Amino acid sequence: MKIVNLGLQAYSQTWAAMKDFTNARDSHTEDELWIVEHPSVFTQGISSKAEHLLTTSEIPVVDTDRGGQITFHGPGQLIIYCLIDLKRLGIGVKKMVSLIESSIMELLQEYNIESHLKEGAPGVYVDGAKIAALGLKVKKGSTYHGLSLNVDMALSPFEQINPCGYQGLKVTQLSDLKDNINIESVADKLIKILIKHVTRS
Repeated sequence: MKIVNLGLQAYSQTWAAMKDFTNARDSHTEDELWIVEHPSVFTQGISSKAEHLLTTSEIPVVDTDRGGQITFHGPGQLIIYCLIDLKRLGIGVKKMVSLIESSIMELLQEYNIESHLKEGAPGVYVDGAKIAALGLKVKKGSTYHGLSLNVDMALSPFEQINPCGYQGLKVTQLSDLKDNINIESVADKLIKILIKHVTRS
């Protein structure tokens, strides 16, 4: 599996690149994980409802083609896009979601943080507060989009939305739970765990 570190990249540019990669891939194309941070942006999934954007601001809103509702991306949030051939692995999208969630929970366990899931609300939570979101798109039997993990970012923009469509949902981040958090180190740990889970699936 190829690891691509994109640094800080505009959301729309990265989304277009994911679509191009997926459209061009064939049964021999190597799977890739893209590590990226985005400048501040709200993204709305295909099932998102307008009322979940509570107020407008200078932060742009992008309608995208992933599953899920509205969320916020900004610097200090680790995003890993999963460009993975599910057909080749012989798994479905629900299994892929489960693998991503399990990977995030294992990462948090390494920091001695207990986390949990919520039925009907994909993502990972700590004491009821959301620390990681995920949304995927499947095309030609392969996924794109992926996960976002709040590491060390401004959380105040989440107050402008109902995160992932849930009114009053609290959000948290690694740096509020542990000292000396470094996003590059977190990315390295999570990538290794993700690869382990996906290749064992």
